[in-house]
Amino acid sequence: MAGDFKDHFSARSTDYARYRPDYPDALFDWLASLVPGGRVAWDCATGNGQAAVALARHFERVIATDASARQLAAAAPHPRVEYRVAPAERCELEDASVDLVTVAQAAHWFDLERFYAEVRRVLRPGGAVALWSYSVCTVDDAVDAVIAHYYVDVVGPYWPPDRAAVDDHYRSLPFSFAELAPPARPWMEKRWSLDELLGYLGTWSSTQGYVRARGEDPLPALRLRLLPAWGEPAAARVVRWPLHVRAGRP
Repeated sequence: MAGDFKDHFSARSTDYARYRPDYPDALFDWLASLVPGGRVAWDCATGNGQAAVALARHFERVIATDASARQLAAAAPHPRVEYRVAPAERCELEDASVDLVTVAQAAHWFDLERFYAEVRRVLRPGGAVALWSYSVCTVDDAVDAVIAHYYVDVVGPYWPPDRAAVDDHYRSLPFSFAELAPPARPWMEKRWSLDELLGYLGTWSSTQGYVRARGEDPLPALRLRLLPAWGEPAAARVVRWPLHVRAGRP
């Protein structure tokens, strides 16, 4: 791992792979349309490989990098996806070698000036870059109120400062490219039981920070608070996340 890598997720890499929501097909259809005829994509900070595998439906080759070898060990294999351990700011790809660069729910952790220099170096003429994040999930008013209390009042002090860029939907994130507006705001959606939702909340960096700082797991108490709002724990409810995309060209 790089010495300046902020590793908030490796300790729960298996849970991260299991409980993170899937990105919608429409997002990748649109990204591929930005680089018609493009053959190679770089998915930076790939984590469990969700975005990389989706990109492989559109590109002959996807190079998926992450600074965490433990995250990559839990990533989904695919014949057109090549996983490499590398930090965002020093990817070691060749100059002008990729058509599209993507970063899913991770750009706020980067040294963006150095990362953007790498993007410009590795993109071919006509290439594009896309960063996206997703907000706190939503179920219904009653469940959302409990999760909001947990997000702000219980684990709020344990969010890394970089998380603020996610809270403002990446609007404040520096982005030194000519912007391309996505056609519509995409949403992610899962049908989860209460315990699957709690598995997802357990992957939050703030939940892990709470455990480290206080020596106790906040999720059992959260489960008790959620039960009256959720109903039957095994019942599958629709959980949704809005995506916020910044895309552009050099």
